[in-house]
Amino acid sequence: MNHFQTTLENPVTYSGVGLHLGKETSITFKPAPADTGIVFVRTDVNTRPEIRACLDNVRQVEEQSRRTTLGYDYYEVHTVEHVLSALYGLGIDNCIIELDSDEPPEPVDGSIRSYLEVLESAGITQIKDKPCRIVRIEKPISVDAFGASLTAVPYNGLKISFTINYDHPVLGTQYMSLDITPDSFRREIAPARTFCLYEDVRHLQEKNLIKGGTLENALVVGKDGILNKEPLRFPDEFVRHKILDLIGDLSLLGARLQGHIISAKSGHASNVKFVKKIGEVHRKTRETAPLADKKWDINDIMELLPHRYPFLLVDRVLEVEPDKRIVGLKNVSINESFFQGHFPGRPIMPGVLVIEAMGQVGGLMLFNSVEEPSDWLVYFTGLDKVRFRNPVQPGDQVVFELEMIQKRGPVCRMQGVAKVDGRVAVEAMLMAMLVEKE
Repeated sequence: MNHFQTTLENPVTYSGVGLHLGKETSITFKPAPADTGIVFVRTDVNTRPEIRACLDNVRQVEEQSRRTTLGYDYYEVHTVEHVLSALYGLGIDNCIIELDSDEPPEPVDGSIRSYLEVLESAGITQIKDKPCRIVRIEKPISVDAFGASLTAVPYNGLKISFTINYDHPVLGTQYMSLDITPDSFRREIAPARTFCLYEDVRHLQEKNLIKGGTLENALVVGKDGILNKEPLRFPDEFVRHKILDLIGDLSLLGARLQGHIISAKSGHASNVKFVKKIGEVHRKTRETAPLADKKWDINDIMELLPHRYPFLLVDRVLEVEPDKRIVGLKNVSINESFFQGHFPGRPIMPGVLVIEAMGQVGGLMLFNSVEEPSDWLVYFTGLDKVRFRNPVQPGDQVVFELEMIQKRGPVCRMQGVAKVDGRVAVEAMLMAMLVEKE
């Protein structure tokens, strides 16, 4: 899995007709800097209003509306789910989307394969110094709304299990469960076409929807089968497209989601309500249980640091302020292996090992700055202004205090000091960097 943010290498344009509003329109996908997210720009308006793809900008949506709409101030962009699904499915985190109407063009075959082809032709590039944002499901989250149910449970990656159940001889009940990666998305989800029941067509037209819908860009399902000339691409094509829509709605978190999403009969309104709850739970978890308020014991530390006996030199973390400071502790025992030779009859902890312990504490502060610490390593690149003030002996409790002096992307400088009973034992300036594991 790529853990850096991504964007496009080059701008690329696609033109067509909007599915619901039926307007001729062009959409241009452009590269964007790190932390931009996905932003729509209405170029048909003189002020070029920007509408960020996020939960705060989701307009009121009904389960029967068949689309997700974003808006900011007086301006809206309708039917964004297919564009967002394509971007999320390919792992594109940052993109400026210029649109000369209020609805993106619908790909001519009703699936999003055309979007994927266009986006991949533009090239996708990593932003090397910017780890991507990840929302990880830590405990079950459920929503029941509009006759649908959605549940998220912990999972290493993104997996979606979806059930549809229509009282219809052609649709009936379909189920699919899939780990979502760019490859599986491209192969299993992107080709699935949007669909509607024949008996719903008039109802949607009365709502001034599907003005751009045709038998070429949507599956129309009658009592005896689909009315389109092209046969189904998959026996379960309908549930696959529902997964496609759900992925588009999940992207409104503005982060890569790690969890198993289990959906039964959900549509855009229930999807959005569910995604909002995930966002709320994630926000409250970070606010009510920040790492700065936790003390890490040896088990927590061993989950982050790759070091093991006899080279694990941190016993506890007492305080953490992300990207600001950290306080760690080591209890020095006469049983430490290095005392056998340093020195017999006058045991002193080697100063270089005090520096090593200080570095391990600093590494823990860096791990605290990324969403998935287990996917990264910390390499120390330099030391400066090292001073050994007082010896560290058996029975001492060494407290390490490190402060972040400068941080640019994955590279940083930290000022560290090791104290015993309030007296400075060792001080140093440490330079380090985060490196993604191969």
